[in-house]
Amino acid sequence: MRSATLDEVARAAGVSRATASRVVNGTTTVRVEARESVVEAVERLGYIPNRAAHRLAKRRSDSVGVVIAETTARLFNDPFFSEVLRGISAGLAAHKMQLALLMPQSESEENLLEQYLAGGHVDGAIFVSLHGDYPLPERLHARGVPVVVAGEPPRGSRVSYVDNDNHGGAIAAVNHLLEKGRRTIGVINGPLEMTAAASRRLGYLDALRLAGIPARAELEAGGDFSREGGARAMRELLQRCPEVDAVFVASDLMAVGALEVLRTAGRSVPAEVAIVGFDDSAVALTTDPPLSSVRQSVELMGRELVSVLLQAVEARDHVLRRVILATELVPRQSSGGLPTGKS
Repeated sequence: MRSATLDEVARAAGVSRATASRVVNGTTTVRVEARESVVEAVERLGYIPNRAAHRLAKRRSDSVGVVIAETTARLFNDPFFSEVLRGISAGLAAHKMQLALLMPQSESEENLLEQYLAGGHVDGAIFVSLHGDYPLPERLHARGVPVVVAGEPPRGSRVSYVDNDNHGGAIAAVNHLLEKGRRTIGVINGPLEMTAAASRRLGYLDALRLAGIPARAELEAGGDFSREGGARAMRELLQRCPEVDAVFVASDLMAVGALEVLRTAGRSVPAEVAIVGFDDSAVALTTDPPLSSVRQSVELMGRELVSVLLQAVEARDHVLRRVILATELVPRQSSGGLPTGKS
């Protein structure tokens, strides 16, 4: 069976084709009687709008490219990505738009990606998990493609972004450990070419400085936002500074690895070493003991990325839009924040 045409809907409703088109496309400036007649005709005839023609008329694809420059292993093992994609997907669904997930794994794939994104196949692009001075967002922005980045881009970049308050969250984490009487506080950093990791490290250093505690290089260890990276970094800290009595870990996954190393080393948490992570992901409630963590609104971040991008798509301008979302410390047993039995 063929689908009814818009002309047939208009005839059945007793209105012009233009009026039927306005109702189908959601225009509100139509008389109530005419709108009801068109809606009734659409339902009776089973009319299916030609979305492809509608998109062509609008010069829109009704889809957005989401670029994640990470391996598939990292994408599926780190809960951050599932949360941010859930938020992006929900934000796009509210606008009846599609998500195109793009994961370039080589320079040649990135060149093809640039051609695809600039070729009108999507209305704009969201970039997640950028490392270092990644040039593609700024190049696309210069070519008139609406772009927004998850996380603050490197200083001097002229692209819109949405981020969480990484610096303030790190300060809150270290202050919490200080309030618990800890004074030899280590840090497990994420990859410092990423602005989120660099901001969390700066928050750690600023909190110590404001408390009058000198920073010590041997109390810093580098990780990569993975469970294995957190374990390696924790072993380094224990080897260099066995007297460490607390650690701020720049992600929950790394904190999981750190807790495993402390358990193997026979160090009681939090009695001997207090731990605070960052993300407040679902994994924070599965550790033993439950993990204190800095909550960042990752799903909300995804929705805000869509909101900022669609503002640029609609306006077709080069205005830089910046959104910083609040973070919040959630104390649990790993830092002595709550008594046993509570989460």
